This record gives sequence, structure tokens and C-alpha cells, in this order.
Amino acid sequence: MSAVDVVTSSEFESRVLRSARPVLVDFYADWCGPCRMLAPTLERLKQETADVAEVVKVDVDQSTDLASQYGIQSIPALLLFKDGQVISREGGALPLAQLKGMIEQALAATA
Repeated sequence: MSAVDVVTSSEFESRVLRSARPVLVDFYADWCGPCRMLAPTLERLKQETADVAEVVKVDVDQSTDLASQYGIQSIPALLLFKDGQVISREGGALPLAQLKGMIEQALAATA
């Protein structure tokens, strides 16, 4: 499986806000148990949606500015961005089907 890229504050605008495709961002921390449980699911999601969406992670301990800007109060927090805007927000270690559903809704909104 391909690992999900960790995006830093300096890369966030180019990788997430300016992306032509929907981007699911996992706000996480290395010490977070549920975040570690979610990691394999995100890797699979990245593989299965690679042609239509992006999946990236933001380490809340390294990018505190982004965590604050997007009101992250608990992790894992999953924000779906489209055209530079948050269009969906979920918390917790969600199942693959629910994550795919978030991306499918974003894609359907474009069709």
C-alpha cells in the first residue's frame, strides 16, 4: 500500500486549497490510537480513489496553525475540501465505505 502523504503548513495551500480534485485531509497525531487505527483505511482509500481525489494527512503537533485555523478540537478529524473550501467534516476512525461516500458526494456535486 502507498503511504498517505503528510502535508505541512507551507504545502497546504498548493496541495489542498488549490487542488483541482476533492482532497480528504486527516488531522492526526502520532500518539493518537484511533489515528493509528485509521491509517490503513486511509491508505486503502488513497489507492481506490487515486484517479478522482487526493488523500493527505496533517500532523496537528507539527502544524498547530492549521489545526487552529480549522477548529480541530479532537482527532482524528477528517475534512473534505473542494475548490479550497471545507464541504464535509467528520470525526473518528470511520470505515472505508463512509469515507468513500464523502468523496462520492463531493464528486456528485460537480457532475
